[in-house]
Order: sequence, then C-alpha cells, then structure tokens
Amino acid sequence: MRIDIISVLPELIKSAFEHSIIKRAIDKGLVEVHFHHLRDYAINKYGKIDDAQYGGGAGMVLMIEPIDKCIRQLKSERDYDEIIYMTPDAEVFNQQTANTLSLKENFIILCGHYKGIDQRVRDLFITKEISIGDFVLSGGELAAAVFCDSIIRLIPGVLGDETSALSDSFQDDLLAPPIYTRPSEYKGEKVPEILLSGNFPKIEEWRNEKALERTKAIRPDLLKPTLPTKKSIKD
Repeated sequence: MRIDIISVLPELIKSAFEHSIIKRAIDKGLVEVHFHHLRDYAINKYGKIDDAQYGGGAGMVLMIEPIDKCIRQLKSERDYDEIIYMTPDAEVFNQQTANTLSLKENFIILCGHYKGIDQRVRDLFITKEISIGDFVLSGGELAAAVFCDSIIRLIPGVLGDETSALSDSFQDDLLAPPIYTRPSEYKGEKVPEILLSGNFPKIEEWRNEKALERTKAIRPDLLKPTLPTKKSIKD
C-alpha cells in the first residue's frame, strides 16, 4: 500500500509513522508513506496557499490552485484508488470503513487547515470525505495520523498475530470484552476463573457474553434492533 499525505504541516505527523507498529510495517515494505508540503505548490515565492473567504467571515481558506497542482502532479505518476479529505463535516470513520480501505493499493489524503478548503477541490478531486468524530481540530494532520494507524494495522503481515485485529472492538459491532494477564491475583483482585480453566469453548462463550454486556451498557447504538416477529405484530 502507498499513502500520499498532503499537508500544510507535514512535520506535525511524521513522528506518528516513525515508531512502533507503523514503522515496522514501513520497514517491512508493507506500506509506503509519502508527505507533500502544500507550500511547495504555492502560488507565489512567498509561499501563499490561503486567502480570505468570499462573502466575508472569519478564518482563512486553502486555495484551489496549490492543491490542484499537487494532486495533478501525483496523479500524473500513478492512478489512485481514493483521494480522501479529512474534515469534521463528513461521514464518521468506523471499523468497517477501515476494513474496506485497508484493501486499497494506494490513496491520497488531503489534510484541511485553517477554515477549510475551497469547495471546488471537494467537487473536482475528492472521492471520499472522512471525519474521525463530531469535533473540530486545528487541522486534519492528527486526524490523518489516527486514520492511517487504523488502516495500516489491518494490512496482512503488519501485526505479529494477524488474528488479533479480528477480536478488536467494532469488528463484529460489539465492544471488546475485558482482558487480563499475569498475575492471576493482585491485591485481592482475581482474574475470572473461566479464563484460567483451559476450556476454550466456554471462554469464547464468556467473552461473547461480556462483549454484549459492555456494548449494551456503553454503546447500545451499535446493536442492531431485533425485528418484531409476525406474532408480536399481531399481538
């Protein structure tokens, strides 16, 4: 997989790709991440990439010309599966979308900044818009780092145990169950006996029950409503 990130502040997120699991994925050649400084495509020698918005209002807007130049340069070198814009006014990112995007060969990520980007960029170039939550950040860089981490870890060979990702929260529309490790007892707090039993079918049953309990208590919105039976409708 190849990821190209366009940003006003690429230095802000480079460190996220220089450590831990993502770095190992890059070192293994499983993913390439390339950063593109938008000011390299500025409209003048002073590095101008933004301007006041038409119609008045607070906040500067990233201009279409620098973004157009950068995206067209990248597209002249290869085809891209997606051109993604990180913005709070978009569909909220979830595990199912991460699963789908982890199968792509390459994509461009455009990080918004200031007040946002000229709408014509969204109309002409962007194929998918992603929000990481219903809140606003100073720019799309940190959101892009979160977004990339969630996708890269799903690429086969990135995690030491590839089945680990299958038991993550949200993979089956449930939160993950409680997890424990040594010691089996600490200051009177004990690990549930079932986890020490070696009875793996029962352990799996316990985990499923706990996952459902946690989801009902914390994120009931994840649970699909049960359709009423014909009998219940009649009643």
